[in-house]
Amino acid sequence: MSVRAEPEWLVTNGLGGFASATVSGALQRRYHGHLVAALPAPLGRVVMLSGIGEQTVVDDSAAADLGAGGGELTMDRGLPVWTYNVGAHRLEKRVVMPRGQNTVHLVYRLLGGAGALELRLLPRLAFRRLEDAVSVPLGSYAVSAVAPGRYEIQGDAPMPRLRIACPGGELTGAQESVVDHVYAMEAARGYEASGRLWSPGPIRLRVEAGRDATLAASTESWDALLALGGAEAIVAEAYRRDRLVAIASPRATAAVVGDPGGGPAEDSAAAATLVLAADQFLIAPEARVAETARVQTAGDQVRTVIAGYHWFTDWGRDTMISLEGLALATGRHREAGAILRTFGKYVRHGLIPNLFPEGDVEGVYHTADATLWFVHALHRYVTATGDRRTLVGMLPLLREIVEAHVRGTDFHIGVDPADGLLHQGEEGYALTWMDAKVGDWVVTPRRGKAVEIQALWYNALRLVEGWVGEERGGPAAEQYRVLADRVRVSFNTRFWFAAGGHLYDVVDGPEAVDDSTCRPNQLFALSLEHPVLDRARWRAVLDVVSERLLTPVGLRSLAPGSPD
Repeated sequence: MSVRAEPEWLVTNGLGGFASATVSGALQRRYHGHLVAALPAPLGRVVMLSGIGEQTVVDDSAAADLGAGGGELTMDRGLPVWTYNVGAHRLEKRVVMPRGQNTVHLVYRLLGGAGALELRLLPRLAFRRLEDAVSVPLGSYAVSAVAPGRYEIQGDAPMPRLRIACPGGELTGAQESVVDHVYAMEAARGYEASGRLWSPGPIRLRVEAGRDATLAASTESWDALLALGGAEAIVAEAYRRDRLVAIASPRATAAVVGDPGGGPAEDSAAAATLVLAADQFLIAPEARVAETARVQTAGDQVRTVIAGYHWFTDWGRDTMISLEGLALATGRHREAGAILRTFGKYVRHGLIPNLFPEGDVEGVYHTADATLWFVHALHRYVTATGDRRTLVGMLPLLREIVEAHVRGTDFHIGVDPADGLLHQGEEGYALTWMDAKVGDWVVTPRRGKAVEIQALWYNALRLVEGWVGEERGGPAAEQYRVLADRVRVSFNTRFWFAAGGHLYDVVDGPEAVDDSTCRPNQLFALSLEHPVLDRARWRAVLDVVSERLLTPVGLRSLAPGSPD
């Protein structure tokens, strides 16, 4: 089945939760929902409010879908804003999630037209975990009115209550309904695509000039939900976003406040857009309650990075690679330090977690490079902030990481005593960034000594050597210098593929096979702070990669003409 993927919008809450759908409002993915709440383990992220049917009634005439006459989408500080022409009225709709709350506000405002406009909003829901198939049984729901314009919906255990606030609005009687819905993108991808959505009935709201109408949905307490009205939530979030842009870049600030002296307008707008896009990925992991309590007691904060929306959780490799761009380039140094300290507390057997599964408090560790990227990210952080206290506090951990790799740790990750290079690989696992699997089939296993693993290992050794030397003196750093020197000699002896004028991708693979496939992984041998490749060969590698792998939108992971 083929389907045209509509553009999508995304609003996040800083916990890993979000609201998202297509621009037209259609739910095409199992991950779409107007409230996807991030809840403590074992629930994880839960789709609480799938969608909202929106109808307008003008002069007591028949109801019509809000978007039937077409609508216009614009962005304000990275947040979606829709405008609709409804008869003689012009109506604006905004979606906002207060930071740190599993709450969404849909705010409707009249921009023009005489008299009031009536809305009929139809909540549609099916409480389920984010990764559950949409075909899971619908379950049962009970609605209770707790005050005028306030309702609670209770589903089956262990799901929380969904609270809906619609000041001045009313749930119009017992008009429950169930509809069958087909999620087009799920069908196109071969997943179960048909599910049922339940509604408690329509909610009536009047929108008047100078008076916004709001529908808010939340899993928070009533006190938290009612602390901010819809208009207040918009103002608070606008202030927060303006502040993020301001601390990141004066040129980005100019794009927001309209100062023409901040640089070329298009460059400023791009900078501000990137700052606000980056904000979506920095979160406090709501699932790990015990960790948050321990860290806050010590006066710190728990922070991590969502690897991607809609379905990723926090991944160690992705977090460490993106840390500089997301948190350092944007001026969010305190959060960058918190992310490093958070992952530092999860080191096991010399490894940081590869990922935290949805709804789980324990990480899984099947990665050969995430820990080496952790050392790289720490270097970037210290360089940007000068935070020696965090560095000194982590020195024992860094030494433990090196010692664990030298001894050998999980998944056959360890130093080969014959040459000092780092080997890795275990049947059924893909331990490098090329980690695709189909069932039990590992697409690109790369078992052996992978080129970027050596580059990262050498870089980590040199960084630890320097830090230990600065804090403890030269003799304490000597063991790391010896290790690094040996890696450099062995690498330049073993990895040069003379016939191709580039580096092997993997050496000493299963059955002692060397893989001469031309891949972009070799670039790390010359691009890190401490490059392991002899400088005389940099140009050759760069030329081959540029000629065979470079495209206008990035690097291929495999050169054209390869049998694979």
